[in-house]
Amino acid sequence: MLKLTEFASSDVTPVDVLTLPFETRQKCRFHAVTEGGVEVCLFLPRGHLLRSGLVLTGPDRFNVLVDAAPEPLSVVRSNEPLRFARACYHLGNRHVSLQILPGELRYLSDHVLDHMIEGLGLTVTRAELPFEPEAGAYRTHDH
Repeated sequence: MLKLTEFASSDVTPVDVLTLPFETRQKCRFHAVTEGGVEVCLFLPRGHLLRSGLVLTGPDRFNVLVDAAPEPLSVVRSNEPLRFARACYHLGNRHVSLQILPGELRYLSDHVLDHMIEGLGLTVTRAELPFEPEAGAYRTHDH
């Protein structure tokens, strides 16, 4: 099993890909298998969110690209700034991880939250997409 212990510089060419859901990309210590079938053990500094596109490496200089796995998301689209802001406020008030794009909001699917958003007059659709939520205002070590 290969150890991945640090972030490689952006000019490093990866030799394999590690596709992970958001829940796992929040962790700094775990075991996984790359798309090439290589078992890896991640032992990274705490406080880092693994974003899609990062390259990880370790003592063996085995370079692995991080990729965000598609997962079930609730998607809300709106061209009404006030409704959109209200949806963001109410979800944020519940400490829900959000991916905020121009006119679009994504969060991990949850029927209770979907019902709340629909109560605000917005439509919720579902999709299987990579999830890259906001890091948060107080997160200082995000890559």
